[in-house]
Amino acid sequence: MRWRSGKFGSRPRGRRVFLAACGGSRRGRRRTRCVATSMRGSAAKSLPLRVAVLLLVGCVSTPPAEEHDHSHESWSVTALGERFEVFPEIDALAEGHTAMAHTHVTRLADFAPLLRGTVEIVLVDGSGEQVFRADGATAPGHFSIELTPQRAGEADLLFRIDDGSGIEEIPGGRVLVGTPDQAEGLVRAPVLPAGSDGGEPVSFLKEQQWQGRFATVWVEEGRLARSVAGVASFRPPAGGESTITAQVDGVVQPPAGGRSWPFVGRRVERNDPLFRVVPLVASERSLATLEGELEALATELESARSRSSRLRELLALEAVSEREVEDAGVRARMLEARHRAAERDLESARSSREGGADSAGISPRAPFSGRIAAVTTTPGATVSAGDALARLVRTDVVWIEVALPPQDARRLMDAGLRGLVLDDPESGPVRVEGDLSLVSISPELSPRTGTVTVLIEVPGIAGTGFALGSTVAVQVLMAGEESGIVVPASALVDDGGVPVVFLQLSGEDFQRQTVTVLGRQGDRVLVAGLTPGQRLVTRGGDAIRRSSLMASGEAHGHVH
Repeated sequence: MRWRSGKFGSRPRGRRVFLAACGGSRRGRRRTRCVATSMRGSAAKSLPLRVAVLLLVGCVSTPPAEEHDHSHESWSVTALGERFEVFPEIDALAEGHTAMAHTHVTRLADFAPLLRGTVEIVLVDGSGEQVFRADGATAPGHFSIELTPQRAGEADLLFRIDDGSGIEEIPGGRVLVGTPDQAEGLVRAPVLPAGSDGGEPVSFLKEQQWQGRFATVWVEEGRLARSVAGVASFRPPAGGESTITAQVDGVVQPPAGGRSWPFVGRRVERNDPLFRVVPLVASERSLATLEGELEALATELESARSRSSRLRELLALEAVSEREVEDAGVRARMLEARHRAAERDLESARSSREGGADSAGISPRAPFSGRIAAVTTTPGATVSAGDALARLVRTDVVWIEVALPPQDARRLMDAGLRGLVLDDPESGPVRVEGDLSLVSISPELSPRTGTVTVLIEVPGIAGTGFALGSTVAVQVLMAGEESGIVVPASALVDDGGVPVVFLQLSGEDFQRQTVTVLGRQGDRVLVAGLTPGQRLVTRGGDAIRRSSLMASGEAHGHVH
């Protein structure tokens, strides 16, 4: 095997060079692993000595060297398009010789490996295009492409990906195709800017990226509304909660008219009957007793009416006084009232003891439109006047109580309300904007929490996704904005109490970068320490950190 120094002399300074005594391809160094090492910059000057040592200790036997064997002189490049990321590892290029390109293709929509499709590597020079392609994946995300350049010299490198939904062409820099006795490679590559922290790159292989939750985005400038943070509690508005009670002692029945028994969550309109309370008759009085009393009252009433009529006739003859006529009329009216009451008692007794569905009763009604929050009775239950039957709440308007430090409450009062960001532990932040209003700010400080209560009215609980009584963290958005680098909160990694992120330097190389959090708004964070154009890991930073700790020997056993 013969090593050619011309290849490494043309490589950009600082780019990683992989040398292998038993095959230079990624597959060889990853799976065969006879001997492999990595060098940077001036480390390549001691190449002959390193190679000699590798050949002596790394392999049991070495195949005979061939005059034009360039398989060990591999290079890689990372190219990002709108829909795909391409990361090929390619053997050195020489006119008329076949080089293998182990190409990894990732779908940027979900950062999963491309399972099927066509991948082309195109060399474009002054004489036209040379196209080399693979019509299918050898494994998920892996496409093996053979390149046999027919012309030496510089050429633009392109990748064409066709997954069946359209073709994307991605520039990959510029390469130099060598002569038969001098293989060459990458001259200029697309640049992914590094961070300011420096440090050695962390290797995180494509297979690792594809196995877990992983994603990257371009770092961009953005804006966040000014905000203050507090704790929010959901409650009905003033007068928006009502306890439905029994008005008399009685037996609870479903409402008349064939309406169903009320249940929790049911929507009711104003004045809808919710229950029917049939007045209760003392249990020691039998139906026969009540019927007898009614008959006796009916007889007395008939006699009183007859006497009153007779006295009015005698009054015309001046045979009786007016006082006697009035007394007789009063007695008749009293007996009429007692008779009607006895009829109702008898009907109620029959209803409670025989289950009469059409019996009279008192129907508590909904004082406003809303939803039933609780039902505290059952059909046929005996209740006393004032007992709670159900609880009704309004849901068309919700009040959110926010506990804020006094200085933040003053800032909100001066700047004005713009919106809310509610922290849902399960589904993530919920942004509420639109027709919100600041109802009031408490004039006193809570001695227990040291905060003041701010009341904010939200039109409808459905717009928040939270139930009444919920308590969540909230950020109250105010007028005005702050500009800078805004990143997803998922990009931040807690590294021993220090917030860090990871930047992508190439397909499988990443760099740790310390950031300063300037502001937070739900799932968006304003940070310092990044610049536009960098490629940021938004999911998977924790896995990269664990990988770096294990590679440095800092992690032992299970990493928590």
